[in-house]
Amino acid sequence: MPGGSTLTAAGFVPAPLVELLAALTEYGPDIVEATGQTLYMVGLAILFATLAGVPIGTLLVVMDRGHIAAFPPLRALLAFVVNTGRSVPFIILLIALAPFTRLLVGTSLGTAAAVPPMAVAATPLVARVVETALREVDRGTIDAAVAMGATPWQVVTKVLLPEALPAVVLGVTIATVGLIEFSAVAGAVGGGGLGDLAFRMGYQRWEAGVLLACVVLLVALVQLVQWTGESLARRLNHR
Repeated sequence: MPGGSTLTAAGFVPAPLVELLAALTEYGPDIVEATGQTLYMVGLAILFATLAGVPIGTLLVVMDRGHIAAFPPLRALLAFVVNTGRSVPFIILLIALAPFTRLLVGTSLGTAAAVPPMAVAATPLVARVVETALREVDRGTIDAAVAMGATPWQVVTKVLLPEALPAVVLGVTIATVGLIEFSAVAGAVGGGGLGDLAFRMGYQRWEAGVLLACVVLLVALVQLVQWTGESLARRLNHR
């Protein structure tokens, strides 16, 4: 039909919408499974990245010159490792970590195999956003806690992290959005998820409706994660 539309009982419907609805009807179970795989990869990866990135980011702050646990040489080494991790493109990291992934999960292909490289890729980002958030904490508050006899551990757990928590949540949200992008890249090389479905069905078989469905779902996931992170940060911000 003219203009790339299809005549239906409801009138003219844009062709992309027709293809999207047809894909949801024909490949609905595959799309649901791929969405679940993406959520699995991103959820586990951000969990592990947060568990590793928060301590690393905290050490980057407290070991800096003049801080509560100053150790500049070790801090410089840790910063170098973090910067190196951030500078390696994810697709290269995915390939380079294949032996480690195979040792860890028994295979270098599939959804589970995508989690370790995704977590490794996100850890430096989480560490840096945590570092930035902690540096925003008022130094007077830290000095007051030290003057009252607080240990470095108490300063971190009772002052630094609670005060910086809203900013940390926003930083983890940014990292999660980045992991959704990484999951699409991992899918293109056999990692499963929406990226894998978009590549196999949408690109190789040129099922435009499937490709469009994957794009719409990825955009929706990003919007949902961003909204959730911002809402949680606002709730945690008592200033």
